[in-house]
Amino acid sequence: MTQMEHKMYRFSEAPIWELQRAYYEEQGITAWQSGEVPQYITSNRVMAISYAEMLFGFLQDRARMGQLTANVTILELGAGSGQFAFYVLQELTRLTQMASIPLPPFQYVMSDFAEKNIAFWRQHTCLTPFVEQGVLDFAKFDAVQDREIYLQHAGEHIRSGDLAQPLVILANYFFDSLPQELIYVEDKQVYDCRISLQFPEGADKLSISQQLKEVVGSYHYQREHMYDDKSYPYRELLDVYRQHISDSHILLPEVSLACLHRLKDLSQEGFLLLTADKGDHRLESWEYNEPPKLIHHGSISLTANYHAISYVCEAQGAQVLFTKHPYTYLNIGCMLNLSEPNEYGLTRLAYDRFVERFGPDDFFNLKEAFDSQLEQKTMPQLLALWRLSGYDTQFLLPSTKRLIDLIPDGKDHEWISLQQGIGHMWAHYYPMDGNTDVALACGILLYQMDMYQDAIPYFERTQPKLANDATVLYEMAVCYYELGQDDAAKRYVDRTLSQSPEHEEAIALQELLISLR
Repeated sequence: MTQMEHKMYRFSEAPIWELQRAYYEEQGITAWQSGEVPQYITSNRVMAISYAEMLFGFLQDRARMGQLTANVTILELGAGSGQFAFYVLQELTRLTQMASIPLPPFQYVMSDFAEKNIAFWRQHTCLTPFVEQGVLDFAKFDAVQDREIYLQHAGEHIRSGDLAQPLVILANYFFDSLPQELIYVEDKQVYDCRISLQFPEGADKLSISQQLKEVVGSYHYQREHMYDDKSYPYRELLDVYRQHISDSHILLPEVSLACLHRLKDLSQEGFLLLTADKGDHRLESWEYNEPPKLIHHGSISLTANYHAISYVCEAQGAQVLFTKHPYTYLNIGCMLNLSEPNEYGLTRLAYDRFVERFGPDDFFNLKEAFDSQLEQKTMPQLLALWRLSGYDTQFLLPSTKRLIDLIPDGKDHEWISLQQGIGHMWAHYYPMDGNTDVALACGILLYQMDMYQDAIPYFERTQPKLANDATVLYEMAVCYYELGQDDAAKRYVDRTLSQSPEHEEAIALQELLISLR
């Protein structure tokens, strides 16, 4: 291992953050397509529905206040693959259309600092309809420094004080990935916790991801009088830590707080923040903390200090909502940094119904247990949780084999429910690459239920990637034969046998087709 000049850095200024930035700029959408960066826990239908319900409540609250004219801007920070935005937009537009009540117009803005991600969103066929409807735009936004938002499709800037409505900010798995300061509190004293880094020999020949995985940090402590200065903007927060915390390392989200301050400046009415991350809002959870471990998943992440963010927002008059029960994987917060937060009853009600009572973290716990017990589940049980998931794609794929086993003994109404579920799921499908697993699973399930007309479009979607897959080609041949389309059936039988000359079922079907001429 080589130490980088034995240099000590303030934690927020360490080279790991530049590497992190370079990773996302270099990888773009590939970071999520490869599965290297996890996204399912914050980019599933249950999560999106919860957020859409809170956004719908917020629009209703603004309407009750008579604010029906000006646009409500919904800014997603670090929108990543774009899947979450797609799900939210689908659900929010559905809710507003079904309600048929006067609401202020809204515009959803997907933002990121990586140009490659924005380029991917702009050409994605699932997002184009929302752009054409005028409810979606894109922006390059650097949370570390930017003070304005440039809407790339509209060609307009949002600058200080431009927004007449409160800004709505969505930040999932975001604050944990921004640079943070690290302090150590002991005996009512605050120490700056600095870091030196050791990279492996030949680090310059490694990928950025591998460098982030291999780097080892060492921590060094020194008194930092800046934290004692009355002019330090978060002095009161540190006083709380001095009085109540001991022998503990605390991540201080100065960059995140500065970002929120700049975003708040864009609106005359404050902001609503919906956020989800690993990180606690309870003061006691930050006591006796060991030095942070860099969590590696292609990039790196730490823990979000929701206590610090909540404290600063509450000092500004905000009302902050987190669940009364501890979270397991994902802590979801709703921060109403608005002039009259108590007036937003429908927003708070939506949080209570879709996060507090049963929310995305609860669903993820259920799904994890369910996935490990698939072989014991009945079809009604599988269908029930699939409906609860909002017909989520990642619920169907692990369940496909079990469903195939259950289909022969399934009842008619169960088959119909499965058929309908496939249709609902496909309407919410957001492809990120050429992966055909979802289309193939749908085709196979419908084929197993003798729903040949429905199966064909899904099998066709697996082409040309599976153009040489004898199993798919044969099942397509059977579908066309059962539908009385003998010429098409013959084409696919011939293609099957060209790939697998000994395929007995295909040989038999070929002979049958010849006999029918």
